[in-house]
Amino acid sequence: MADPSPTDPDGTHFTLVGGDAPVDDDRLAELYAYPADLTRCLVRGNMITSLDGGAATDGTSGGLGAAGDRLIFRTLRELADVIVVGAGTAHAENYSGAQMSVAQRGSRQRRGQSEVPPIALVTRSGRIDHDWPVLTRTEVAPLVLTCDDAAAEASARLAGAADVIACSAADPAEVDPGAMLAALAGRGLRRVLCEGGPTLMGTFVEHGLLDELCLTTAPKLVGGSAPRIVAGGGHVLADMRREHLISDAEGYLYGRYTRVG
Repeated sequence: MADPSPTDPDGTHFTLVGGDAPVDDDRLAELYAYPADLTRCLVRGNMITSLDGGAATDGTSGGLGAAGDRLIFRTLRELADVIVVGAGTAHAENYSGAQMSVAQRGSRQRRGQSEVPPIALVTRSGRIDHDWPVLTRTEVAPLVLTCDDAAAEASARLAGAADVIACSAADPAEVDPGAMLAALAGRGLRRVLCEGGPTLMGTFVEHGLLDELCLTTAPKLVGGSAPRIVAGGGHVLADMRREHLISDAEGYLYGRYTRVG
């Protein structure tokens, strides 16, 4: 089945809050476009939350989404050079490689990007199994961003299935987020889309490396002890500026926020 278009009568209809005109595919791409001529990695997070702050139901985020959220998800992936995700999240959410339509591939080629962005798995241990769908159902071999201590063993074990990159700084047993972004930038992968999970998002927030947050607010309550979109030991207060807010007929809100300063 073809992906729904925001202007398709049977698809999702987006409208900017405070505006009257519908948001079509081209306008959606404009609203989420990365800045031109990036000289460093720009890290954009994409997360979903319930009205009461829960980031998951039954351990995954899929139960919170709907057609509009999936369309935003595909648009953000199309615009990115690389999709960064914690290995645990990729396993729990049953990640495969990114999939691009013919139209998306053409748009990416015109922007000077590869046809399909790679998935970059962040893992301190480097323990990724060969049968994970992100390795077996993909056009592009994933990147594995791990610590110096685990890189050699992971590279030998995943030879031919993934490209393992050592990303430590002072501590060879830890993955350093700055080293990770430096490695991606060195490969020309500067438009970074982080899809979580909460611990990885927390690492970027704690180190002041999250430039943007694209946040879907689902009109749902989950209760219980559902996780937040950000987790970890670091506590920060970072000012964010809302760039836009989009709504749809199902009651979802889609905000894009950029870091101030």
